[in-house]
Amino acid sequence: MYHFFWSGLDLLFPPSCGGCGKLGARWCIDCQQKMEPVPLPICEICGAPQNFKGICQGCQTTRPAFSALRSCAIYKEPVRPALIKMKYRNEIGLGEALAWNLAMYLEELGWQADVLIPIPLSEQRLAERGYNQVDLIAHPLARLTGCQYLPKALRRVRHTISQVGLSGSERRVNVNGAFHAEARVVQEKIVLVLDDIATTGATIQSASSSLLDAGAKKVYALTFAKAMKRYGADYEKSLAARPLC
Repeated sequence: MYHFFWSGLDLLFPPSCGGCGKLGARWCIDCQQKMEPVPLPICEICGAPQNFKGICQGCQTTRPAFSALRSCAIYKEPVRPALIKMKYRNEIGLGEALAWNLAMYLEELGWQADVLIPIPLSEQRLAERGYNQVDLIAHPLARLTGCQYLPKALRRVRHTISQVGLSGSERRVNVNGAFHAEARVVQEKIVLVLDDIATTGATIQSASSSLLDAGAKKVYALTFAKAMKRYGADYEKSLAARPLC
C-alpha cells in the first residue's frame, strides 16, 4: 500500500529522477544500473576496500562496536546527487524508491535483524530541516524487509556540527557520546542501524556503542552509500549549495 501510494502520486505528478533529472521516475532504471558497488575485497567488519581478504588493520587494533558495516554503492554519480536532493532539497519521495535497492542488497547480505533503527538528527537539526532524510529510506525499508521499525529507540542527545570537512579523528570526537538508546526496546535484540552515507563510520560507531550499552545483542550497520576520497567525499557541501534546477 505504501508503494501504491507513491506510485499513485507519480501518476498525478510525474517525477524527475533524483540521479539524472530525467522525467518519469523518482529513481530511473538507468541510474540504478549505473550504481557502482564498493570494490572488493573489503574488510569483513567495517566494509572498507583493501588489498586483501579479512579484517583491516584498523579494526584489528580497535574493533568497532558494530558486527559489520556495509554500503550498497559508492558515493558518486548518480547516487550522490540523489542523496543530496533527498537530504537538502525536500525530495522526500526518493526514500521509497531507494529503499528497494537497499532491500535487495540486504537480502544478498543475509543478515537477520529484529529491529531497524535510523540514525537520528538532533532536535536542532530536525527543526532546521523539517525531516530526517534517513527516515525516508528506513521506513519503507522496514516495510519491505519485515523488520520492526523503531525510529524513537535511538536519540541524538547532543547537537553536533556537520561531519562534512572533518578529519577522521575530528569526526569521532564530534559524535562521541552523542546518542542514547532505549534499553526497554532494544535489549536482547539484533539491531540493524541505518544511515544514508558512511565516510569514516564514526557516527555509526557511536550509535552502535549506545545500542550495545543499552543491551542490544548485536548491531549491524547499513548505509546506502560509501564515501571514498578518490570520488571527493566532501563534494556534498558544494553541490548542496547549488540553486535548485
